[in-house]
Amino acid sequence: MTDEAELLRWRMHHQFTDGPSAVADIARRCAGVQAQDAGAVRLALRARGAADPAAAQAAYAAGEVVATWLMRGTLHLVPAEDAAGLVALFRDRLLRGGARRRRELGLTEELCARALAVVDGLLEPSPSRAELVTRLREHGVPVEPTGQAPAHLTAFLAAHGRLCRGAEVAPREPGYRPLPAGRELTTGDLARGYLGAFGPADPTDFAAWSGLSQAVARAGFEAAGAVEAPAGRSVLPGAEPPPAGPPLVRLLGPYDTYLLGHRSRDLMLDPARAKRINAGGGVIRPVLVADGRVLGTWRRAGGALVVEPFEPLPAAVGPGVEAEAEAVAAFLGEPPALRIEGPA
Repeated sequence: MTDEAELLRWRMHHQFTDGPSAVADIARRCAGVQAQDAGAVRLALRARGAADPAAAQAAYAAGEVVATWLMRGTLHLVPAEDAAGLVALFRDRLLRGGARRRRELGLTEELCARALAVVDGLLEPSPSRAELVTRLREHGVPVEPTGQAPAHLTAFLAAHGRLCRGAEVAPREPGYRPLPAGRELTTGDLARGYLGAFGPADPTDFAAWSGLSQAVARAGFEAAGAVEAPAGRSVLPGAEPPPAGPPLVRLLGPYDTYLLGHRSRDLMLDPARAKRINAGGGVIRPVLVADGRVLGTWRRAGGALVVEPFEPLPAAVGPGVEAEAEAVAAFLGEPPALRIEGPA
């Protein structure tokens, strides 16, 4: 096996297991799950061991996980006990990154300060964003209720550790709740979580995934005790490559965390096919992955799960694709019909 193939298998086996997993355990194993789309979150959790489409909402409602703006300034689902520590690590970067847009939207320093002063008393019962804006306006915070201002004010309050997202209060409408207290985290802790989820990797990958500077990323790897692995990457001390076995196959939903963990996707995805996965605008399509390589895309159409491989699928991958198609259909409550389109 080449170093490249071993590296890709190692990375994939870090995140994906064959047994059932609790949502908080998945979030911890993945160093956070990309969470800007509720449907994508459910598919991400399914691929990592959550058997029930309602598992995410149950975990939110139980206070086991929350979602907030963290790595790269995007929403992530994380264990509740880690949320406050992560927010503290990213606070300054999040606030600086949003400052210009807040000014453009009329979110003045005075308005934001007023929101900080009153928001703690406005989160019970858990409001939707529209309800939270109504409550803020009733308490002297003149935020414009339409457009992008509510989203940016909410992100500002979240960066200050005053709120986070919890269970939905209506279909596809997250509720907001106080950020739970939790343990303090360091950049070394973040790097350890990252390497456990995405290693083997290097500090450049960690910087791209987190949004932190290269210098901070290198210091994080050093604090984490990272050791050398194949192809010039690093892993955590004691980490071992996965044992030999049949290909690990997954059908991943849109925006999947696995595709966002490294500076470049060139090892897992032929650059000539990159636009079939990410044609622009931040949209990342659902993909078929086997032992770390992206082999094609998939979608639901005409009552079937349609897989479109880039090339004829290796025979060893076929059983995994069939099993995944059945699992996705069962998860979505749809007929277990698989159709392969394209190269055969």
